[in-house]
Amino acid sequence: MFRLFDKINNNEVYVIAEMSANHGGSLENALTIVREAAKAGADCLKIQTYTADSLTIDCDNELFKIKGGLWDGYKLYDLYKEAGTPYEWHKAIKDECDKCGIDFLSTPFDKEGVDFLENLGAEAYKIASFELVHLPLVEYAASKGKPMIISTGMASPEEIEDAVNACKKIGNDKIVLLKCCSEYPAPWNDMHLGNIPDMKARFDLPIGLSDHSEGSLGAVVGVSLGACVIEKHVKLEGVESADSKFSMNLEDFAAMVKDVRNAKIMAAGPIYELTENEKASTAFRRSLFAIKDVKAGDVFSEDNLGIIRPGYGVLPKEIYNLIGRKATVEIHRGQPITKEILDGCAND
Repeated sequence: MFRLFDKINNNEVYVIAEMSANHGGSLENALTIVREAAKAGADCLKIQTYTADSLTIDCDNELFKIKGGLWDGYKLYDLYKEAGTPYEWHKAIKDECDKCGIDFLSTPFDKEGVDFLENLGAEAYKIASFELVHLPLVEYAASKGKPMIISTGMASPEEIEDAVNACKKIGNDKIVLLKCCSEYPAPWNDMHLGNIPDMKARFDLPIGLSDHSEGSLGAVVGVSLGACVIEKHVKLEGVESADSKFSMNLEDFAAMVKDVRNAKIMAAGPIYELTENEKASTAFRRSLFAIKDVKAGDVFSEDNLGIIRPGYGVLPKEIYNLIGRKATVEIHRGQPITKEILDGCAND
């Protein structure tokens, strides 16, 4: 059973380890990533379901060549051919996820990919940022009635709304949106994580983060701003791939998982009730004490009252209600001024 909404409804963070191309062309690497991601605390392992032909055409036109960035000089077709996860590996990867007790998720890039994943028993679908505007694909995947996780990199609010409506119009409202900056790696200045609470308000849906930034800070900040899903690319040390330069090694990923879960705990609120340990600490606040012996009939003044630690007396603000009034009982130096003493005072 896919645990996405169980986690969200339980106010927990759902963590996705994205393999992408980081298998480096080896099925054994792919299976190792599944096992290591599970050990690191991931809830889900995600791959991508495409072929080069499902994304583009083999064309030498300059329009089909990447200029600048991580994949400078690549022809689109060649990049996708190198980076893809073979369809014949999918079942073994899913079976390994089942064996390790984590969810399996994939991103389809065409209707045939959706059909393939349906036959494989996929329980949810991820829509990549670059495919968010491919509304026929969004609608087709959503028509299967399973949870939809949609990355929103490069998307305007209107484009996000179009994708959400494509799901809802065929009766699928099991949608999670992921804030995303589609840069690899994403610099901190371009992350705009303040969009997370805004997206939650705009779309009234759970919001997560697909994090392409370096390290775990983006994920921690995202969770503190309300992200309930974190997706992070993971890699094996020493395995080079099209995605390895902006991916996190699994040891660091394990630390990130702990950090985001603790960030979720720390971000809880608003809660103003004292914790049990705080209740004990109130003994070390300041309160009102007699700092000289006070006889019945003596007038309270700043000379015989002190705002000191510990906190066993009434709050310091009560000094305004005491000064100028007479004690009706004898009070010894070092004795707290209690509510009973306060209430029993006589007016001068």
